[in-house]
Amino acid sequence: MEQRLIIVGGGVIGLLSAYLLASAGQEVVLLESGETGTEASWAGGGIVSPLYPWRYSPAVTALAHWSQAFYPQLGGRLLEQTEIDPEVYETGLYWLDLEDEDEALAWAERQGRALGRVPLEQVHAAVPELGEGFSRAIFMPGVANVRNPQLLRALREALARMLSVRVIEHCPVTGFVREGARVVGVQTAQGEMRAERVVVAAGAWSGNLLATLGLELPVKPMKGQMILFKCAEDFLPSMVLAKRRYAIPRRDGHILVGSTLEDAGFDKTPTEDALESLRASAIELLPALADATVIKHWAGLRPASPEGIPYIGPVLGHDGLWLNCGHFRNGLVLAPASCQLLTDLMLGRPPCIDPEPYAPVGRL
Repeated sequence: MEQRLIIVGGGVIGLLSAYLLASAGQEVVLLESGETGTEASWAGGGIVSPLYPWRYSPAVTALAHWSQAFYPQLGGRLLEQTEIDPEVYETGLYWLDLEDEDEALAWAERQGRALGRVPLEQVHAAVPELGEGFSRAIFMPGVANVRNPQLLRALREALARMLSVRVIEHCPVTGFVREGARVVGVQTAQGEMRAERVVVAAGAWSGNLLATLGLELPVKPMKGQMILFKCAEDFLPSMVLAKRRYAIPRRDGHILVGSTLEDAGFDKTPTEDALESLRASAIELLPALADATVIKHWAGLRPASPEGIPYIGPVLGHDGLWLNCGHFRNGLVLAPASCQLLTDLMLGRPPCIDPEPYAPVGRL
């Protein structure tokens, strides 16, 4: 069967790409090897900012800023269409005892971002449960988090209501169908499927898939583990981050604490060592969590790429093949801009941001 457009991968990048392309009139088939929204997109914390935005290249910053501005609108649109609330929750973010605080403040001034030093007494007043022993703090108001499992459910439901979209789960893609230099479809567990264009949005698995074409895509899995507590709804009013660990409040009192960064291949097994380390970090940040039960502990695989800069655009020498992958730690942060940019490029529209830094050309 021939389809106009196949997207490989049912995480936030694949789902949102399908949503935006279908909203623009494209016929889309989305293929997912397991169930949609169950890998890195589900496993992440959902902070709508890189953890340390000043440490990233201008390419990541451009995607992040566009996405941050778009998220409230996206959340509202999905809630209206599906009655599922992605819970874009604006809390602000405190960084404690940063070693590169001066660089952070200089970056914010250059970028025109609201970020400033705050007295510790002010932090303790705003976050009464914060632990002692910290000496400095900076705060960025307006930083939100999105409840990523809800976002994924909303996107899946939105696609289910679109007549121009088919989502096929439990359908691993094993390779591509080619005619000469052109990619004209994919090989799947359910047989050959043809399309005018194929988008690879398979996260940490994207490199393995492109290797079947002899392409070396430097995207590999990096394991991250997180834990979840349930507290009172007003327990933590803002996100807090110290010593590379963070706590994120949801509106209903769930508190996420993360995360590890491990080079463990495709192993997603949660470990006792990580659980103890994350719990110790949680208690150092918020001592009252010593009396709270860890209600969930899980691991996901981030699609690590050089400098965390994703690959977005067509692949030179393989007509019909497009990429939207390699977002490393920031898939949820960068998804709106990445998927809008892909949509703009595929439809020949003026791009929402300069596409050059993300182009696969010269990077593969």
